[in-house]
Amino acid sequence: MVALIFLFFFLNIPLLVSRFTQPRCFWRINENKDKGEDMVTGCVFFLMTEQRPVEKDYFNHILNIQTTTKNFQFLLALAFSMDEVNRNPDLLPNSSFVFECPEHGCATGTTLYSHFHFSEVVHDLPPNYMCHEQTMCVMVLTGPNLATSVIVGTMLYLVKPQQVLQITYGPFHPILSNHEQFPFLYQMAAKDTYLALAMISLMLYFNWNWIGLAISDNDQGTQFLTQLRGEMEKITICFAFVSVIPVNMHLFLTRVEVYYNQIVTSSPNVVVIYGDPESSLAVAFRRWKSLGLQRIWVTTSQWDGTTTKNDFPLNSFNGKITFAHHHAEVSHFKTFVQTLNPLKYTDEFLARLEWMNLNCKVSGSMCKTLKNCLSNASLQWLKAQTFDMTFSDESSDIYNAVYAVAHALQEMLLQHVYNQPMDNGKEHYAHCLKLHSFLRKTCFTNPVGDRMIMNQKENLQEDYGIFQIWNFPYGLGLKVKIGEFSSYFPYGQQLHIYEDMIEHATGSRQMPPSVCSADCGPGFRKFWQEGMAACCFDCRPCPQNEVSNETNVDKCVRCPENQYANREQNQCIPKAVVLLNYKDTLGMVLTLMALFFSAFTTVVLGIFVKHHDTPIVKANNQNLSYILLISLIFCFLCPLLFIGHPNSATCVLQHITFGIVFTLAVSTVLAKTVTVLLAFKVTTPGTRMRYFLVSGVPNYIIAICTLIQIILFTIWLQFSPPFIDKDVNKTSEHGQIIIVCNKGSVTAFYCVLGYHGSLALVSFSVAFLARNLPDTFNEAKLLTFSMLLFCGVWISFLPVYHSTKGKIMVVVEVLSILASSAGLLGCIFIPKCYIILLRPERNSLQKLREKTPS
Repeated sequence: MVALIFLFFFLNIPLLVSRFTQPRCFWRINENKDKGEDMVTGCVFFLMTEQRPVEKDYFNHILNIQTTTKNFQFLLALAFSMDEVNRNPDLLPNSSFVFECPEHGCATGTTLYSHFHFSEVVHDLPPNYMCHEQTMCVMVLTGPNLATSVIVGTMLYLVKPQQVLQITYGPFHPILSNHEQFPFLYQMAAKDTYLALAMISLMLYFNWNWIGLAISDNDQGTQFLTQLRGEMEKITICFAFVSVIPVNMHLFLTRVEVYYNQIVTSSPNVVVIYGDPESSLAVAFRRWKSLGLQRIWVTTSQWDGTTTKNDFPLNSFNGKITFAHHHAEVSHFKTFVQTLNPLKYTDEFLARLEWMNLNCKVSGSMCKTLKNCLSNASLQWLKAQTFDMTFSDESSDIYNAVYAVAHALQEMLLQHVYNQPMDNGKEHYAHCLKLHSFLRKTCFTNPVGDRMIMNQKENLQEDYGIFQIWNFPYGLGLKVKIGEFSSYFPYGQQLHIYEDMIEHATGSRQMPPSVCSADCGPGFRKFWQEGMAACCFDCRPCPQNEVSNETNVDKCVRCPENQYANREQNQCIPKAVVLLNYKDTLGMVLTLMALFFSAFTTVVLGIFVKHHDTPIVKANNQNLSYILLISLIFCFLCPLLFIGHPNSATCVLQHITFGIVFTLAVSTVLAKTVTVLLAFKVTTPGTRMRYFLVSGVPNYIIAICTLIQIILFTIWLQFSPPFIDKDVNKTSEHGQIIIVCNKGSVTAFYCVLGYHGSLALVSFSVAFLARNLPDTFNEAKLLTFSMLLFCGVWISFLPVYHSTKGKIMVVVEVLSILASSAGLLGCIFIPKCYIILLRPERNSLQKLREKTPS
């Protein structure tokens, strides 16, 4: 069943690949590595020149070299580079480049020494391969791993110092920059100065802030860790774990389970791998992959090979993201590889190069037939596709190394150094010193446009290509260029991601997350607990009336006073302006009540004016009755100033009108009560009260009381007058703001109320003393009940007023004004109107005499 699924997959590969175009995407088919192979491997080449033409067929011998796929690519790159230089008429016109490699160029660390004999290399080479007498200096090309370069460099220093120049390809290593230990060594690879920044920029782009790191326990790994931490400190990215893998294989094997458990129990989906791809770190990596550990591996181009025989599910992200130094495309390399073989790029040649490893078996020493291949259809398709025949970083280093030596030799020829006689027979020594002096000053642009400076103290700006590698069954891998990093761009603009290529490769532009804590969405804020990493936090709702409209905010923002937080606490909403409006039902009812009572009082005043000559109107001073009725009319109209949108004028008039008209009404009631007392005192023989009654002393009560109130208002308006204000704290409902008239001085406001209360209390006391006087046309009892009601209304006003919020406070104040005014009107004048209108027979002097006591 599984075989049928894989067969269906490969037969439908053209449908998948039709979406990809050069040069961003190509297929790669690589060999599967066995776990038991020697970890310390490398390729050593010897570069020499001959003063004779070399044909391209000279390099066909590399087809017979038995080596791994990756090492074979190095051989092809070296042959192509030398052939290109040899065909260039402007470089070394009278010489040709050739190369030799001991034991086919790829020796293990344990056997390299037995292959390294300079006497044999220089003097016992195969016939017709090179001419020793015409060789001025031997250049040793070593790599791609550090161990091979160090071993060769140490041997050179001990055996043949100053007679051989060493050039390394592969990753840059600070150890090889030690000029005391390796005085004649050149590294072609650029320094990874910006690699840490490039990786951090990628993680920042995909919002990965929780990552793992696995490095080799050496100076190179420690330096990378320091650089990575330095970049991570600038932004919030944290290490979930850091695995420092020992270089010593025995020490690593004793702790292999510890490293595996460390990465298994950790939560990040992204793990950075940095180190030598042929070391104990590579063993650990292969073990993690073989045990089914699924992560996003971020590493360098040296790790971009396809995985082992374990295949990943097609619906899960289990690939690598690699960073490779940017190199211009070498367009003729594929043509060179195709034309090396007389079979002209046939199925057998592809399989021979091991770029097609689909469970095929090659039979015969000349690779004439293929057996047990998956399907002929897939083979035919694979022949036509674009495979990973582009230059890798190592191949580009080899390419540039050949051109660097060629340019240095060319400069020597131009300065006639090559043909100068050498003293004391030390030709090789002198030539190597001269070549060394020219090589370290070499600066050139290779044929594909890349700028090269051999003086490694001058750092060129680094460009990285970012590749995403998906591994499919049977060794087939898809390598997609998803972005670039250019260090010479301004900070923050150095990374450019091709989102369309990510979508082509994965079916979605969204990468899997790798975070310690889920994002705190709008309405929440991050909360750190002691001992937690900076990337790990809890999410807590914003405090009351505070909002956050972004993710992962540290603090919520308080809404302005005229706004409030919505239920989700992610937005401040303007508060609705609320006031006691005429259009509101409550405002309309209060307005109608005020107008009705004022009209009714006007009618009562009209009745009293019409019947002004009747005893009931004349009793207790009809002028005081008129004043009281007029003041009540204004008392009923006073609430209209509290309804509607207030302004500065209405805020002042509210309290002035309220204070003066109520003072006038209460003082009039007091005057009427005093008049009743004086009237009955006058009837007593020999009393002196008649003078007070005749002289109109009660009328002065109104003037004096009103004047005192006016003085209080003058002081209030002088120091702290009322003003229009937005009451945002005492709103009746959440999300509302009420427009109110601020009293200015609260003390002055309560002084006015206190003065009203004092007048009312005095009026009530006087009326209470006169309650038992004869009641024919006597309003003593009426005045007593009216003041009792008035005092009761305003005593209950205070607690109710302070227990309400919003516009209800204004409603309470308006109702208190209407209720107290209606109490005065109803208790004093309604009974009299009843007699005037309905019982006119009682409104006569005869009736008065009948009930007057003797």
